[in-house]
Amino acid sequence: MTLMQSSTLSAALGELPSGFVRLTDVIPDLQVDLKYASDDNFVGKPLIGYEHATAVLTGDAARALRDVQAQLKPLGLGIKVFDAYRPQRTVDFFLQWAADDHDITCKEAFYPALDKPRLLVEGYLNSPSGHSRGSTVDLTLIRLSDNSELDMGTPFDFFGPQSWTDYSAISSSQKANRAMLQKIMLAHGFIGVHEEWWHFTLKAEPFPDTYFDFIAS
Repeated sequence: MTLMQSSTLSAALGELPSGFVRLTDVIPDLQVDLKYASDDNFVGKPLIGYEHATAVLTGDAARALRDVQAQLKPLGLGIKVFDAYRPQRTVDFFLQWAADDHDITCKEAFYPALDKPRLLVEGYLNSPSGHSRGSTVDLTLIRLSDNSELDMGTPFDFFGPQSWTDYSAISSSQKANRAMLQKIMLAHGFIGVHEEWWHFTLKAEPFPDTYFDFIAS
């Protein structure tokens, strides 16, 4: 594993490491809702590393995502991004947070059946994280008519078997929506994970062994 660090100052001046782009520069009509830059996440507050609320990916991943958006548009659909590149410092914070048994502010909403240490054991939190390599994205499908999300059966970052891609105890329409998301992402070179219907990594990622720690702006 190689950990690359870029200073907060460089990011604040608008620079990104070579090979990275801002998602909305590549996909201007993209809907972005960076959960970790807000209170709407399993910690309950904005997180370190998301000070500028800027969604960033490697150029290769961003262009593949642009192709996904283009294929969806004639269907009246699009994508909404919940998370993209994630600094290593955020991943480090998640490990510290998971070790604090007293902070269970958002347990009922995001991990009602799990104690915090199980989030690591079950694979919902990982260090290092593929997000820090810059080619992993968390997303869902939306209707372009009103930007409403298609019903996937659970919200983003719900930790439990209900979020598994093959979970069967959901409605037929929810299964169909998950299957559509999986099919189109795989068709454009992404691979998913079993535990999270929203999580995808570009198969041919340009930095497969490098974990970055810059703050995007």
